[in-house]
Order: sequence, then C-alpha cells, then structure tokens
Amino acid sequence: MQGLAKVSQPSFNEVQFGVKQMKTRLLTGLLSLLMPVMVLAGEYDLTVDRVEIDTGDFVKEGIGYNGKSPGPVMRFKEGENVKINVTNNLDEMTSIHWHGLILPFDQDGVPGISFPGIKPGETFTYEFPIQQAGTYWFHSHSGFQEPDGAYGSIVIEPKGREPFRYNREYVVQLTDKHPHSGDRIMRNLKMMPDYYNREQQTVGEFFSDVSENGLMNTVSDRMAWGDMRMMKADVEDLQGFTGLINGKGPAQNWTGLFEPGERIRLRFINSSAMTYFDIRIPGLDMTVVQADGNNVQPVNVDEFRIGVAETYDVIVRPKDAQAYTIFAESMGRSGYARATLAPEEGMEAAVPQLREPARLTMADMGGMPGMDHGNMAGMDHGNMDMNSSEEMPGMDHSSMEGMDPSNMEGMDHSSMSGMDHGSMAMGKEGPSDPFYAKGSGLVPTAANGGKFLSYADLKAQDPLYEDREPTREVELRLTGNMERYTWSINGVKYEDADPIRLKYGERVRFKFVNETMMTHPMHLHGMWSILDVGAGQWNPIKHTISVQPGTTVYMETEVDEPGQWAFHCHLSYHAAAGMFRKVIVEGGPESTQAKSDATTAEGGDA
Repeated sequence: MQGLAKVSQPSFNEVQFGVKQMKTRLLTGLLSLLMPVMVLAGEYDLTVDRVEIDTGDFVKEGIGYNGKSPGPVMRFKEGENVKINVTNNLDEMTSIHWHGLILPFDQDGVPGISFPGIKPGETFTYEFPIQQAGTYWFHSHSGFQEPDGAYGSIVIEPKGREPFRYNREYVVQLTDKHPHSGDRIMRNLKMMPDYYNREQQTVGEFFSDVSENGLMNTVSDRMAWGDMRMMKADVEDLQGFTGLINGKGPAQNWTGLFEPGERIRLRFINSSAMTYFDIRIPGLDMTVVQADGNNVQPVNVDEFRIGVAETYDVIVRPKDAQAYTIFAESMGRSGYARATLAPEEGMEAAVPQLREPARLTMADMGGMPGMDHGNMAGMDHGNMDMNSSEEMPGMDHSSMEGMDPSNMEGMDHSSMSGMDHGSMAMGKEGPSDPFYAKGSGLVPTAANGGKFLSYADLKAQDPLYEDREPTREVELRLTGNMERYTWSINGVKYEDADPIRLKYGERVRFKFVNETMMTHPMHLHGMWSILDVGAGQWNPIKHTISVQPGTTVYMETEVDEPGQWAFHCHLSYHAAAGMFRKVIVEGGPESTQAKSDATTAEGGDA
C-alpha cells in the first residue's frame, strides 16, 4: 500500500514521511483522559524546499515538500482534528491549499483571500477538522510554485466501511512537468500564445482533408480559421512536457505490485498545470467508484478523461501474473505518462502509441459571441433529461441578445461578419457526449472501441444534501482573448472584477457558458459543487467541473461555509491571466465574519 497510514497508540500515533516524521498526541493532557470519547488529533510537519526533479528526460530545479516532488502522501482519518506545521525554506512567500477539503476559510491557504501567506523562514500552522473521506491533494497557491513541483496527495480513511471492496491501493498522481519554469512559460505565452504548440496542421493533413471533404470545403475551412486568427490545433496551450506518475517519467516506469486475483484501488489525481489525460489500462476493465473524493454508483469503463485538478478512484482486478501498462495520454495527443502494475519489479507491458492529434471544429466555437450558431448545438444542460435518447437542444443564447462583443474581452471577431459557416467542416457525425458540443473534435472515444466515461454516467452513491430548488442563478461566462493570452469571467479579469457575493444558507445555481475554444476546469474552494447531470438528488458531488468549448454546464452549491473563497479555472496559466474570482459568503457565524474582515492582501498572488 502506497504511503504509510498512522498507527493508533494509547497516547500517540506516528507515521513516517521518508526522512520526516509526523507526530500525534492527545488534545490536552490529563483533562483529555477524562473525556468519554477521545478525539483523534494528528500533528504533521511539512517543509517547503528547493528540490531537484529528474523526469528521465531532463533534470531541473523545482519546489517540493519534505525534500521531494511530489510531496508525501498525507493520510488522515475522518473525524480527527489535524495540525500541520508548514516551514518555508524558500527565499519567497509560499502557501498550501488543501484541494477539495471542507474547512474554515482561514485555513484554505490562498494568499490575499484566506490568509496573508507564509514568509521565508517562517512556520505557519494549519489546524482544521477532517469532515470527509476519499482522495484529495494539496498544492501551493503562490505564483507558479505548483507547476514547479509543489504538490502532494491526501488520502482520508472513512469512519465506516467503504461500499466497495479492495485488497490494496495505490495513489497514481499525474503531472505535466515542463523543462521551463512557470514564470518563463507565462512570459512566452503572453508573447506568443502558440509558442508551445507542437501539433500544428501540416501540408499532408491539408491534402488528407481535401480527399475527405473536397478542395473548396477544405480551403474555406482553412480560410475561416485564419480569418479568426485561431487554430484547430489549439487543444493544449502547453506541449513539450514529460508526463509523470508519482514523480517518475515514462522511462523510469513507476510500478505498483499485486498478487493475481486481488482487487486494487487506484487513486488517480491530476495535478497537472495544464494537461487533461485520457487514461486506460490495456487488458483490464476499470470500475469507477469515486469522483473528487465522493462515492459514486459504480461505472464500468475502458477509459476515462481526468481534468486538471480532478480525482477518480477506480477498482481493477488483474487475474493473470503479467504486467499491465497504466497509460495516460494527453487530450491533445502531444505526450503521455506511463506506469506499470505487475506481480514483480522489473516487469513491463507494451506501451501504446499516441493516437492522432485532436482537432477543434467549428462546433467547438459554438459559445463565442458573433458566431452563427444555427447548426452548432453547443449544449444547454438546464432543462434536459440526460438519460434521454432524443436529440439535445442547442445552446441557449437568449441572455446574450443585444450584447456588444466589442466591449467584451472575448476573442477578436472583427473579421467574422458575413462568414458562411455552412461550407465549413463542422465536425463529422461521430461519437457524442452531452457534455461536449455536437460535432466537437474533443469528444473522447475508447481506444478499444469500448466504454468511455462521461459526466452523464456519474451518480452519487448517497445524496449529501436534500434536493431543493436553488434560490437564484449566477451566470459565469468563460471568456478570453487568445492573441493577448488574457482569460476572464464575464469579460472581466480578476484584478478588475468585483467579488461574487453569496448569502449563507442559500442554494445557488451557477451557469457556466464557455465562450472560448479551450476546456476550463472550474474549481470553487470551500464548498461542494453539485454537477447537474439530470439525476436530481443523485447528481454527483465534485470540487472541480470541466466545461468544454461551446457548451453550457450547470452546477449548484449549498452555501454552507462562511468567509472568503477563491473560484477559478484550474489551468495554472489561465488563472494567472485573469480567469479567477473572489467569492464572499455573507452571514453565518459572527466569529467567522470578524476573521474575514481581518484578512489582508499581503502575501502575493492568489
């Protein structure tokens, strides 16, 4: 089993983190012995350090925890109170955000929103109760420290029994490690947005399209994309990375051992800066049992796509004494991560070839103002039955009437007037998914022709909240200007935006309208996101929700945590470029409000 669980003792618990120890002790001395029920209180130590990261392809300096990147697997128990001492050994400010954990806002670790940050040489102590179970992760929320290596995993043991069985478990933590530092990547993207795009269309691809679609349609399609100053190949902003699993590149081949016939729980975490991965294990079926730490009704799949910052737990059962490849292929097909499950160290299985690069279609532009949406059918999930086989309605743009795109920080549409989209390649009829635009070039398919997981497949194992009508709806248009590499919400960047204000105790329905051609994993801190898949009270509970190009997606939130919270796209360079908001929850306990008023903006970027 990866990582070491704490072992309970009469007066202390202890767990080894490599060269660091995490100590546990009683809440108070003699008084606690008189309590009828003892509350577990774990104390843990983390240091934030400069580290060397070896990917097998290149070696670079980065940032890690307890001398390594990724940091340790932190193991908690539901119901315990944790105390985590974080010592900053860097020469710059730092922070740690506990991604997906429900906790007091002043322990959330976002500089300038929940606390000032941790100064060089200082130790900051986080203290909060563990109110949930499942798979989560932690990372810096300061500058580009996270893509530079400052991340780790969290495993929380539930109070009761799991609703599924397994014999052993492994954390499988993915990231997209790039030779360039985060600061350098951001500078290059601002200078030239396609700086890292290595999957540009080729002359050979042009002639292939001519043979399939005809010369005039192909030329018209190319000219339309050129007039918009956009590229069909712009699926990933950042390419040229090495995919890592648990800190090891494909050549280093992280390996998890098993005995044939065992049920193995794999806790997948996507800690990438920018990369979505499509995950399969050739020769093994996977059963999805958790999404973002919350139990879901089991779904048998051959492959699934994990968005940036998401987690999925799956059960596999290898029956033969052979090796199996865990293959995580980037959504844009520009790179991959690879690991192995095997009965013995040193065994390997075949590593699949990368599939053909994905290409955007005009359907993926369906959410952009100024486009003729007549045939594009971006999805509005608000009123549809997700289990219905009837054709889904197109995106509802009624709220956009009268908009003047010139006042928006959207794409440059000045050359689009009068364009005839009828003659353009809109995307072939092929596989569909209600959370992708009809005809999208990004709709995933399983490599073996089998089942690919969809958000529509996810149903909660047990409802977390009573099903009730939302008190109001908040529309968030996901907007951007690719040429200037600025990203925003409702056409306004973070530094120019007012906070989103919510009332404690209300239930808010958020409407995401993606007006860009990029996929955005939206993460609300501190409160659960109830994804609307049309399942009513069985809608899945998540902390990160991917919104595909040209689509509208709904989520609801029970506003049950007072204070100030971050709400942002979890693509690191999109958040840094402005797709970020502060959320203020008004009302609630007076003590929380007092702490909220005392929070300062010291400590650098959120």
